[in-house]
Amino acid sequence: MALKRISKELKEIITDPPEFCSAGAGPVSDDMSHWQATIMGPTDSPFAGGVFLLSIHFPGDYPFRPPKVSFRTKVFHPNISINGTICLDILKDNWSPALTVSKVLLSICSLLTDPNIDDPIMPEIAHMYKYDRAKYDSTAQEWTQKYAMG
Repeated sequence: MALKRISKELKEIITDPPEFCSAGAGPVSDDMSHWQATIMGPTDSPFAGGVFLLSIHFPGDYPFRPPKVSFRTKVFHPNISINGTICLDILKDNWSPALTVSKVLLSICSLLTDPNIDDPIMPEIAHMYKYDRAKYDSTAQEWTQKYAMG
């Protein structure tokens, strides 16, 4: 069941990739349960120009449980930990089998532009976002240049 669904989603993401989100998503070698995806930093954000690698691991009972998605590129963001863990409701409690990898990638793109500062995994970055937006933007841009460009 999981493999059939993952194969179907792979075909969809190749024929109709999510805008701005994926310059490529698909299996790492021959392992259909482990993908790599690429997200382009949204133009209206401090991540503009960056290319961010993500790792996607599908559980054996996918789509009934969410995939584990994490950033492999360092990102300065309230909802992304230093080791790449993403704090996003649809990857946890609000997962639905109706969701797809494309929708997850779009949600991650939206999260880059609009952080959820009420549920941060990095409280100090959320505090900076809320109270010193210029410093947040410049730090996020520095990290993007350092880790996601080049």
